[in-house]
Amino acid sequence: MEDDASLLAPARTAVEQCLALDASESCVIVTDDKRQPIGQALYEVASEITDDAVVVRYPVGETHGSEPPSPVAKAMADADVVLAPTTKSLSHTRARGDANEAGARVATLPGITPDVFTTGLDADYEEIEARCEDVLAQVEAADEIRVTGDGGTDITFDVADRRWNADTGIVHGAGAMSNLPAGEVFVSPESATGTYVVDGTMMPHGLLDDDQTLSFEVEDGLVTDISDDDIRETVETAADEVGDAAYNLAELGIGTNVAVTDLVGSVLLDEKAAGTIHIAIGDDAGIGGDVEAPIHLDGIVRDVDVFADGTEVTLPEPVDLA
Repeated sequence: MEDDASLLAPARTAVEQCLALDASESCVIVTDDKRQPIGQALYEVASEITDDAVVVRYPVGETHGSEPPSPVAKAMADADVVLAPTTKSLSHTRARGDANEAGARVATLPGITPDVFTTGLDADYEEIEARCEDVLAQVEAADEIRVTGDGGTDITFDVADRRWNADTGIVHGAGAMSNLPAGEVFVSPESATGTYVVDGTMMPHGLLDDDQTLSFEVEDGLVTDISDDDIRETVETAADEVGDAAYNLAELGIGTNVAVTDLVGSVLLDEKAAGTIHIAIGDDAGIGGDVEAPIHLDGIVRDVDVFADGTEVTLPEPVDLA
């Protein structure tokens, strides 16, 4: 566990660089009983910049996406800048959406821990933004992306009619929103076929052991075989509710956070690690697709080659930017 003083440097990155808080603006830090130290560090930095900074704390939410109490939602909608280090994600809540619609710049930090906060945010986000732009320029016009790896990954994605997105962590425009830590370029494919082998991080396992891998077979955009019993059960349970949508190949993401030098077992951080890709199963409605499902399971794959219409993509490499 990091001490409170060590949280001030990443808090400064979030408030000053990522959100660009101004002295004339109001800032609301939304946190809960388990994330209070991170919330306090963000407040300390924000209160150095503006006299209109407050902390709003409430009990831990029941689930990811559950709405905060109405006074919290109102505070978010009335603010110029919102940072939300919470145990359960506020990213896909009406409260967050209403705040953005009212013009607030919002950064959510779902499930953030002191270690992840320090590792993922004690970095130069302008550099990370540049890496996002470089990767985006290499892939955004492609019809087909192929990913291969020594561990057995060989999968091809049809992305011709889908828009790529860049999560840079730079949240400077009115109504803008990002997760923090940030750093990825991602797309919801139209379809995909092949095999991918997760050797990094995937829930419920966290960071996999060195000799542990999870294998997935994909055909025509649906996952047809899952090697892991726990993940298979999760997907089957979701399929009982929504059918084939639970097996949807939902996302291909390319990590661009060059400050992440090691995977730590947090999907929030590890999927951003430069030089990795991640592939998700389930819901893609929130990232440019058209499939709704009660799951979105990201698996991180290391040591891969990525090709855009046959041309190898130059992936960013981790460096010490702190």
